[in-house]
Amino acid sequence: MKKVFVVIIITTVAIILITNFLNLQTRSIKTTMILTSPSFENEGNIPNKFTCNGGDFNPELQIQNVPESAKSLALIVDDPDAPSGTFTHWAVWNINPKSSFVKEESIPPASVEGTTSFGRIGYGGPCPPPGKPHRYFFKLYALDVVIDLKEGANKLELEQAMKNRIIEETELIGIYKR
Repeated sequence: MKKVFVVIIITTVAIILITNFLNLQTRSIKTTMILTSPSFENEGNIPNKFTCNGGDFNPELQIQNVPESAKSLALIVDDPDAPSGTFTHWAVWNINPKSSFVKEESIPPASVEGTTSFGRIGYGGPCPPPGKPHRYFFKLYALDVVIDLKEGANKLELEQAMKNRIIEETELIGIYKR
């Protein structure tokens, strides 16, 4: 009787371990979110029309493979090469996770924009001082929550609201020189 009981316990533990292992394997398979633009390639030059020397409006962005569990998306565009430290060019959140693109010269419907380092709400294009090229990071975050921030919040407030809520992230890098 004791041997049968031990066999049942060992079998049960083995089934639980195998099931947990298979569940971990399934969970580790996830999509990889992709952010691209038809206006420039990753690490390619950003056209003038998206900068302070042109129309100063956002480029079209294409979004793929957003995790199904995402409740919203957030986008931060910044320049880590700015002389005074990282400069924020755009912060926008509560983008619908079903969105497959952000149209050129627009904000995503029902999303919220923050204040840039220019001191204004909305997109502010690349505008580095003359000299060496600057890198502009378009960082897209899939979040497990809709962010509760009012329009005009800054990048730091957005990053704080996103803390521990990021499911997946990706980036697109553009280069610009004046």
